[in-house]
Amino acid sequence: MKQLTAAMLGIAGNGKVYRNLAIPALVEKALKNGEGRLSDTGALVVETGKYTGRSPDDKFIVDTPSVHDEIAWGKINVPISPERFEKIKGKMLAYLQNKEIYVFDGFAGADPKYTQRFRIINEFAAQNLFIHQLLIRPTEEQLEDYEPDYTVIAAPGFNCVPEIDGTHSEAAIIINYETREVIIAGSRYCGEIKKSVFSVMNYVLPKKGVLPMHCSANIGDNGESAVFFGLSGTGKTTLSADPARKLIGDDEHGWSPDGVFNIECGCYAKCIGLEHEREPDIYEAIRFGAILENVIVDEKGRPDYHDGTLTENTRAGYPINYIKNAAIPGMGGQPKTIIFLTADAFGVLPPISKLDNDMAMYHFVSGYTSKLAGTERGITEPVTTFSTLFGAPFFPLSASVYATMLGKKLEETGAGVYLVNTGWCGGAAGTVPRMKLSYTRAMVTAALEGKLNDVEYVKDPIFNLNIPKSCPGVPAEILDPRNVWKDKAAYEASAKNLAKKFAENFAKKYPDMPENIVKAGPRG
Repeated sequence: MKQLTAAMLGIAGNGKVYRNLAIPALVEKALKNGEGRLSDTGALVVETGKYTGRSPDDKFIVDTPSVHDEIAWGKINVPISPERFEKIKGKMLAYLQNKEIYVFDGFAGADPKYTQRFRIINEFAAQNLFIHQLLIRPTEEQLEDYEPDYTVIAAPGFNCVPEIDGTHSEAAIIINYETREVIIAGSRYCGEIKKSVFSVMNYVLPKKGVLPMHCSANIGDNGESAVFFGLSGTGKTTLSADPARKLIGDDEHGWSPDGVFNIECGCYAKCIGLEHEREPDIYEAIRFGAILENVIVDEKGRPDYHDGTLTENTRAGYPINYIKNAAIPGMGGQPKTIIFLTADAFGVLPPISKLDNDMAMYHFVSGYTSKLAGTERGITEPVTTFSTLFGAPFFPLSASVYATMLGKKLEETGAGVYLVNTGWCGGAAGTVPRMKLSYTRAMVTAALEGKLNDVEYVKDPIFNLNIPKSCPGVPAEILDPRNVWKDKAAYEASAKNLAKKFAENFAKKYPDMPENIVKAGPRG
C-alpha cells in the first residue's frame, strides 16, 4: 500500500500519517491518545464534548460560479465565499502540522456504477475508526492507484473565530463542491463526517439519474426491497433491523434504475434506552470495533443505555457485517413498499395509514416529524418540524429535483406507500407512553407482507389519510387516534392545530405545487 506523507496532504511539518490502519491499531491509538476507553464488550467509548449532535447552523456551502445556480440557497444551504473557505482551510492545515494524522481512503455507494471515492483526513484516531467502519473499505489492490473524488478534513481541535472567519461559532462544516473538498472544524461529533459524505452524494447522484434517499432499507427472501424514510430518531435503524429480512443499510441509499443500494457499509444507531430484548441485533453489534458516543459507562465498562446525562442522542457506530442478517454488498431490487416514518409529539396522527401517490408526494416534501431531544444542538424536548424529503439539511439541490424523481419511481414500480407514526398516540408526548415498538413492528410487517392490501379503510376527515380498520397483531381500537384519546374535544383541537401547521408549511414552501398534490394533504 502506497504510503502518504503530510506534504502529500498539503500539511507542513513532519507529522506521521497513518493510512487505512487496521481496526485493532486504530483502537490502540485512540486509547493511547486518551480519546476514549473500552466498554465491557470491547467497543470504544468516547465523549464528544460540547457538540453531542449535528450543528446545522454551522453548515455552509461555498458559493462558486459553477454551482451557484444549482444550489437551493436559504436557511439550510447557507453560502460562504471561496476566499473565506480557503483562509479557514489554510489555518486548519497549519493547525495540523507536526501532528499525527489518520487517513481513511474508501468508497461511498455499494453499486460500482455510482461509487465515489472519499479520502477522510482525521485529527483523532477515534473518528478515523468511525468512518473506517461506516464507509466501504477498499482492498489492498484498490489502494495502490487510489485517487479521491472528494476529500474531507476533520479537525475538531481547530476552532474558528466567528468575527474573523465569518462563521457562526467555533464550529464549521463547509462543503466546496467545485474543489471537491469538505472541512469540519470544532466538533467531535462523528455524525458530521458521515452526513458530509451524504450531502456530497446528494449532489452527485441526481446527475447520474439516481435518487439519493435519507432512509433505511431491507430486503425479503423474495428479493423485494423496502425503504424506510425518516429523520433521526423516528425508527429507521430499529425498524429496518428485521430478523425476517436482510438489512441493506440503516440510513443512506440510492435508488437507481436497477434498484436500491447502500451509500455506506456501516450503521449509526441511536442507543438511548437500548435493550437486548427489544433490539438484539443492534445490542449485539456493539462490540470490539464499534464506537459508542456519549454513553455513560461504569468503572467496569458496563454501558447504561438509559442514562442520557450527556445527551439523549447517544450513538453506536459499527460496520453492517456486525448485523447477523446483513445484505452484503448492500444492494437490492426495486422496492415494493415505501414507509414514511414520523414521530408525532401531538399524538394525533394514526399509527399507520396508506397513501396514494398524490398523498405520498405531499408527505415526502412535507417531511413532518418532531425532532427528538439531542439529535441537534439546543433540542431538549420534542419540537414540531417539517424537513423536506425527511432530510432537508443534507440536500443541496431544489426539493423539486428529488421529489420529481420519487414521483417517477412510484409510477414505474407501483410501490405501496405507508405513513407510520412511531411517536405518540392518545395524547401528547409526556402525557402518554410512546407507541409500543411491538405494535409498530407488527404494522410494518403487515405492510411488507401485503396483509394491508385488502383490509377495509376509513378516511380520516382531518388528515385525509386512509386508516386501516384492522391490522394483524395490533389492537383495532388503537389504529384510529380518536378512539384512544380520552378527551375527544382535546383531540379535535390538537389534530386541527397540526393540520393547520401542515397547510401553512406547504403553502409557504411549495406555492407552485400542482393542485392534485395540494389537495392530498390534511384538510383541517
